[in-house]
Amino acid sequence: MKRPLKHLVSVFFMVFFMVIIGAMAAAQDTQTTYQPKFAGDPARSQAEAEALGYMRVVIRAQKLYKKRHNHYAQSLAELAGTGSFTKRMAHSTDRGDYTVGFRPHKDGYMLALTPKQLSADHRSFFADEDGVIHADEQKGADENSPKIK
Repeated sequence: MKRPLKHLVSVFFMVFFMVIIGAMAAAQDTQTTYQPKFAGDPARSQAEAEALGYMRVVIRAQKLYKKRHNHYAQSLAELAGTGSFTKRMAHSTDRGDYTVGFRPHKDGYMLALTPKQLSADHRSFFADEDGVIHADEQKGADENSPKIK
């Protein structure tokens, strides 16, 4: 009689631990699903949200810089201290899952954020002096890539 009771207790604990492990896995899956930061958020992941946030800060800073100096900044270092764009943001082109590309040109600039691993939730982004952000999940984004909201 003791053997069947021992077996039932073993089965109970095995099922109990399987339920606990399953609940923990489900909770972890819920945490990794991207939650939009605002209505109409075009980001597909936290990494994209951070990349787009960086781009918006640069675009706003460039608009302010142009208003003050009558031309766009020729480098990210020159842009530092304008609006909320900091020296620390200008210091490195490494932005987590993304790499920043900045190039000035006559009467404007080009800004690109390229993911280290291109995927559906790590698209590449592009913007220039018009302030419109473009995205592409197949290749490096450019002015011909689809606009994001």
